[in-house]
Amino acid sequence: MTHATLRLRMLPDLKLVIRLQEIDLRLAELTREISALPVHIAQIEKKLGSHERKLEADRAALSANQKERKKCEGDIQLQEQKISKLKDQMLQAKTNEQYRAFQNEIEFCQKEIRKAEDRILELMGESEPLDKNVKVAEAALKAEKAQVDAEKQQAHDRTAATEKVAADLQAERAGVVKDVTPATYQRYERVRKSRRGIGVAEAVDGRCSACNMAMRLQFFQDLKKGDQIMACESCQRILYYNPPASLEDLTGEPAPAVRE
Repeated sequence: MTHATLRLRMLPDLKLVIRLQEIDLRLAELTREISALPVHIAQIEKKLGSHERKLEADRAALSANQKERKKCEGDIQLQEQKISKLKDQMLQAKTNEQYRAFQNEIEFCQKEIRKAEDRILELMGESEPLDKNVKVAEAALKAEKAQVDAEKQQAHDRTAATEKVAADLQAERAGVVKDVTPATYQRYERVRKSRRGIGVAEAVDGRCSACNMAMRLQFFQDLKKGDQIMACESCQRILYYNPPASLEDLTGEPAPAVRE
């Protein structure tokens, strides 16, 4: 008897719970996929946020640099104005002592100017890499934002498509549940929920493919008949036997006669 014929003889309830198992496994996979997408989006948004904060820090450092440079330039201007007044006053000095006092004040102002000029040179050296970092980061951030937006849109589209597939499977599942006998469905659900989502298992080489426990010979022979719902004596999962395909099934031609 061919593989196809044997499958046709399988109990309707057994065929239905096998399909239920396929649907439930696929639904679990889709649920994981849907749940993973927001996590992925949160990760790339977190990464983007850290880059935005780094850019803001660089901008703040550049702004502070520019403010200090302006202050130094303002200080130089004030000291130059002060020197100009002191020189005018020095011309009116009546004693050598007064002259030297004005001269000392002018020298002090000149030192302050040199200090400010030196600081401006330092700040200019610091500002160049800061300015470069800001420009590079701005360009990189712009590209990253575009990529994040694209990934978010793709995730939204994938979620919508996945939810549509899941909804179709849920509708099919409802139809299967309606057709299977209540006792068989309750049995399947009870085992599925207690066995990590697997309520049906194939019998392969005399063993349950789910728990890998060997079956009693008589039990395996009864299972092969496919005329009753049977469960693994070890894990309680509903079992089914899928006979190996014959040569005729694989080629579409009758198997060659064996000469005795």
